[in-house]
Amino acid sequence: MKKVMFVCKHNSRRSQMAEGFARTLGAGKIVVNSSGLAASEVDPITVNVMAEIGIDISHQTSKPLSDFNPEDYDAVISLCGCGVNLPQAWVLREIFADWQLDDPEGESIDTFRQVRDQVKERVINLIAALT
Repeated sequence: MKKVMFVCKHNSRRSQMAEGFARTLGAGKIVVNSSGLAASEVDPITVNVMAEIGIDISHQTSKPLSDFNPEDYDAVISLCGCGVNLPQAWVLREIFADWQLDDPEGESIDTFRQVRDQVKERVINLIAALT
């Protein structure tokens, strides 16, 4: 099974959504983690918009990228354009992509939902490509 790391600046919104989708939609197909350049807290609005569609990410926590080893992952996906700030070992994995999705922080709940739906579509395509 391919191992995927989703990474974002603070691991609080977009990467948490991606982890939740990948764990749910990719169960038994891929192994997934998410992290941030710096850890923070999972945004409660993110938890809520994922719960709206039946995905519980309330148990997920924000983790720093430094807690992980790049050699353990086949695919690294940046969700915020932070790929330029990642250590080179992460960018040189078998698959690297920078999705550059807008951060919904401080925006309306509808913006969170739009970003959630964009993340879902990309995760579905990623799972299909990896399996």
